Amino acid sequence: MSRDFSRFSKKRYDLLVIGGGINGAAIANLAAAAGARVALVEKNDWASGTSSKSTKLLHGGIRYLENFEFDLVAESLKERFIQWKNVPHLVKPMRFIIPVYRGQGRPLWMMRAGVWLYDVLSGKYTLGSHANLSKEEVLQLAPALKKEGLVGGVSYFDAQMDDARICLENVLMALKRGVDAANYAEMVEFIKEDGKAVGARVKDTLSGDTVEIMAQKTIVTAGPWSDELRRKDTPKTRGRLRPTKGAHIVCRGNAGENAFLLQNKKDNRIFFIIPFKGNMLIGTTDTDYSGPADEVRVEEADIDYLLGQAAAIFPSLHLSRERIITTFAGLRPLVYERGSPSKVSRKHVIERNFSGIYYVMGGKYTTYRSIALECIAKVLPELAGHLPAGEHYTLVGSGLGHEEVKPIALRYGVEAESVGHLMSVYGSRFEDVLALTRTDASLKARICSCSPAIRAQVAYAVRAEMAITADDIYERRLELAYNDCPTRQCRRVIEGMLKDL
Repeated sequence: MSRDFSRFSKKRYDLLVIGGGINGAAIANLAAAAGARVALVEKNDWASGTSSKSTKLLHGGIRYLENFEFDLVAESLKERFIQWKNVPHLVKPMRFIIPVYRGQGRPLWMMRAGVWLYDVLSGKYTLGSHANLSKEEVLQLAPALKKEGLVGGVSYFDAQMDDARICLENVLMALKRGVDAANYAEMVEFIKEDGKAVGARVKDTLSGDTVEIMAQKTIVTAGPWSDELRRKDTPKTRGRLRPTKGAHIVCRGNAGENAFLLQNKKDNRIFFIIPFKGNMLIGTTDTDYSGPADEVRVEEADIDYLLGQAAAIFPSLHLSRERIITTFAGLRPLVYERGSPSKVSRKHVIERNFSGIYYVMGGKYTTYRSIALECIAKVLPELAGHLPAGEHYTLVGSGLGHEEVKPIALRYGVEAESVGHLMSVYGSRFEDVLALTRTDASLKARICSCSPAIRAQVAYAVRAEMAITADDIYERRLELAYNDCPTRQCRRVIEGMLKDL
């Protein structure tokens, strides 16, 4: 996919979207679907910020029931279902178990009431029914759990997702609908006439060139960088965000096919242990963060917090620092309010500054589609009647049927496991990747023994998915950074291939 940065100066747009995380990608996608001329820019890579640093869950937010945010939970449960139905290759239902221990955290009756209410709020958008579990039933499902003090538990359903790729599929769908988009394009200055924004100067961080993008309306979807851009708009404006850090660790080990919602015995905070790429994802923290958004990282205290509690509940897994494969952290761009970080609402706001620039702040990943629809209806009301209606939400990988893996593997001369992997990553586009092997047989080979991913995916990421750097591919297009690969051979292969592509 060619990158023509100069094209932005050749037209005037109805809408300029600044920020290529999930909200910006969806707004650009849906605005184009409604007929708008749209430009989308991102200063780094698509989803390189918060949108690829989540707990990898599309969920209703069962813990928000304690805050009586029933409307947010109900909306999230509906959106979770819609995503599963439309991009099932990226959204997988998963059973969660909540073990309850005597004298620790929320009592069993409360957990039973919570999962019952969760199912009630999901209504017809359910992924599966909850269940009340005896102590024996909990241990049968999760024999590695600590037995001492266990009184019972409950189970319910949510969904696991590929967060970076859902964002990318929104960007790619936007491109199909005529959006002009560029990653590594940083907004450096708003262009104003009589105090009102009419566009922005944007720098190509690869070449250093600057272009003026003129637009009728501008929306900033910069997540935790929103206050930084608001100050470029209005220098003395007060900050609107209360960023909180969510740290995660990926550990060698396996607690079974189920996920777990657990209560920290020290502060009663909820955290998760989730099956992830053959190992386990442990997260997340929820602590206030005041440093630069570009420098957020997992601290030793975060590891102690997560690993200590996980090891206490799963003693037989012998979790320790030596078992850590990787760590990652992201910032939740929450709208400021007082109270404990974990109690701050995940609801979003859409605000218009005096300059006419709109800022989308807050929200949670699961509700990105409904946030985008609301935002477009507010910013470009003339398009409201043309927005995609109902629960059909097609992305570029939607529409995968029930293809048989083995015949396809034989047809292309590629391992069956790799073909199945391609289906789970690209959905209906998987044969677009395989087609590259027709002209270059070397692309059939695995990138590394740590994954069924093949070299054709590297070429495809560059040619069709706007990947530019090794990190774009290693961390987000293929998610190889999370694999248990001590030598990191996969990254070296990607770096080598990029020199020839």
